[in-house]
Amino acid sequence: MSRRYHTTELGCIAGVDLSDLGAGKEGWLVENANLLVSLDTRSLAIANRSLILLIQWSNSRDGRADPDNNRTVKILPDLSPIEAEYISAVESLFLDDDTKVLAVGTSCGYLLIYSFSGRLIHRQFVNSGRILKLRVRGIKQDLTRDASSEEVCVVMPGVIARFEGSDIMNLLQRWFHGTPSRFWDEDLDDGSSEDSRTVARLPYQLWNVSKYGLCADAAITGVMPPPLMEIQSSQRYYRAVTVGDDAVISAFRLSVDKSRSLVGAILSKVVPATFSTIASFSKLIWRSEEKPTKKPEAKFQPFAKCEIIDSRSGFIFRVTSSSNYQQLLFTASPLTCLKDHPRKGEKLTLSPSGTLAAVTDSLGRILLLDTQALVVVRLWKGYREACCFFVEMLASKDNSRPASYEYSKSDYCLCLAIHAPRKGIVEVVFSSMLHLPKDLFSLHFSPVWQMRTGPRLLTVPCPRGSKILQPTYRFTPAMSSSSSYVPLEVFFLNGDSGQVSVLNRFIH
Repeated sequence: MSRRYHTTELGCIAGVDLSDLGAGKEGWLVENANLLVSLDTRSLAIANRSLILLIQWSNSRDGRADPDNNRTVKILPDLSPIEAEYISAVESLFLDDDTKVLAVGTSCGYLLIYSFSGRLIHRQFVNSGRILKLRVRGIKQDLTRDASSEEVCVVMPGVIARFEGSDIMNLLQRWFHGTPSRFWDEDLDDGSSEDSRTVARLPYQLWNVSKYGLCADAAITGVMPPPLMEIQSSQRYYRAVTVGDDAVISAFRLSVDKSRSLVGAILSKVVPATFSTIASFSKLIWRSEEKPTKKPEAKFQPFAKCEIIDSRSGFIFRVTSSSNYQQLLFTASPLTCLKDHPRKGEKLTLSPSGTLAAVTDSLGRILLLDTQALVVVRLWKGYREACCFFVEMLASKDNSRPASYEYSKSDYCLCLAIHAPRKGIVEVVFSSMLHLPKDLFSLHFSPVWQMRTGPRLLTVPCPRGSKILQPTYRFTPAMSSSSSYVPLEVFFLNGDSGQVSVLNRFIH
């Protein structure tokens, strides 16, 4: 009986000098908590607190990885030594198959965007605090959704920022069309890296989600209907899920225009007038002349036209109204929370549609959350330090189809890949049984695993010192005519051997 291989090798970074990132000893990739990794099918970004190394690999003629053809670009962001600023998040952004950039978040709340040639494209301050994670997400328009939505979510302790995907795409398209040199093999010492960056400020929304404590991770799961007695408007309402120390899971409603609430409008008019009337009436009766015992709170004074200069970047932001800053941070409306001391939420991963979320906690458990009903539908135990990704796989390989057949979204089934580093394995389980043949369960799996969300599919050995990674969502250009579907895949990066491989799409 021939041995089955569940992974396919894509590349190898063994020939790249990674000494600046701490390589050279066993387990260097997973033991250093400051290392951040972002991966694509043909490139890899590894960053520590002050350095980013971009690696692109290529295969030899026989299809195998060729370490001698690897190309690298080193990026040293301009960080503030006074504030001890460091790199806290990295993520790749894809405009199409040939155009991609790297988004970088810092501990001082700055969002940086670099080209893969190392040029700084954009720099913008988001909010005071450390950027924990950069999430890129998109939902295509189909029969169940009226419109498509693409966004970049910036997660900070107690704060979520949302950038519209179309705004970022327009910014990057203008920069690439106006920059003649943007490829890997071009000279970077032409002095144009500082002059080519844009000074345009990307619009975004900012919400406070610290009602139940600071969050360790968060995500915007999608659009939700307006609340009860809410006047219909053009503004959208989003649902956000956070995980943290105080509350394992919290859910919020994010709204930009709070003045549309009928109840809020009534309370904002009636309550101040009532208290003012009562206070005036009490003064007339008691003739109270007592001085206030508490020092009045300082209020922000409105200001006219002014200019704010960033001393590090040299950018000048002109502000004509104080409302741009007073109304920047909105308070999210809490929906529910799960508190279970001493359990703490650690990491969060979303399904492509945003209807499911896998949450890992400090007790070695994995919770599968229905983000629409806000109910935990499944629980796994015994997975300490686990990492989860949703993956789309083909239930079976149909040999009757031609080789040129392009698989669509309906051909794939949604699964969950769980990396248990202490066990040295990656388990793949079904999270949805909508598109699976009935004989798949009766022939290959034990009834013990036939639960509501599906059985365990396979177990893949994962060497120690390895990480599982997943490429981010690819933005869809407005004039794109490509109809091919790119499924979610899971990649393996072995830090000790330098091998990069991908989990095969076919289950058996």
